[in-house]
Amino acid sequence: MLWWLAYIALGLFTGFSAGMLGIGGGLVMVPTLTMMFAAQAGFPPGEVLHLALGTSMAAILFTSLASLLTHHRHGAVLWPVVVQITPGILLGTLLGTLFAANVPAKPLAVFFTAFVCLVAVQMILNLKPKASRELPGAAGVVAVGTGIGAVSALVAIGGGSLTVPFLTWCNVRVQQAIGTSAAIGFPIAVGGSLGYVFNGWGHPGLPHWSLGYVFLPAFIWLVPSSMLTAPLGARLAHRLPVATLKRLFAGVLIVLAAKMLWALFA
Repeated sequence: MLWWLAYIALGLFTGFSAGMLGIGGGLVMVPTLTMMFAAQAGFPPGEVLHLALGTSMAAILFTSLASLLTHHRHGAVLWPVVVQITPGILLGTLLGTLFAANVPAKPLAVFFTAFVCLVAVQMILNLKPKASRELPGAAGVVAVGTGIGAVSALVAIGGGSLTVPFLTWCNVRVQQAIGTSAAIGFPIAVGGSLGYVFNGWGHPGLPHWSLGYVFLPAFIWLVPSSMLTAPLGARLAHRLPVATLKRLFAGVLIVLAAKMLWALFA
């Protein structure tokens, strides 16, 4: 029961911060779930990060769908771009999950931490690429989608920290870049979830109630709690000093990733 309460608390915090700051929920869920799983009996030490990645990606599936529908109602989704990039996204997520499932936890944790630090620096400095070109052709969009999908699956995010800068760089208006990124987050979550379920299926030593690398008790509590607070965070984003909060939150992300590394290496 105590762990269920911890999952609910994590979901509430993740949804609120994602709604207010526009960051991927996986950046919070993965390091926190890794530490939670490592502290519980029945979780093999070498698989706690893989379980955290798979569970986070599955939870993102529902929040990304809600975000997609909201942006679609506001007419902010460039559906031709979504259709064009989705094959690459699905290929990339499947490759990313296959790679993650076959990489030991410690190197994977180092990669995740490096990515978190890059995102944190971007948040602190508010770095934004200048629009300097048009979208590439169909083959180029698929190639970019493959890269975005692979990295997103490796770190269990919806891809917004990669997709929005790419679309902005290609002269897409910020509002449409955010809306299109939200729509692209859904196939990322679908491909990533299926990949982590498939690659963890039948893996020896996983805890009871695991569906591949998705730990169902955590997933069941994370989804409704995160969806409950995401709208609240989005509303408060218009009233609070978001730029300052992003800098503070960047520090929290780095601390979480560092504690995850410490838990795995110690």
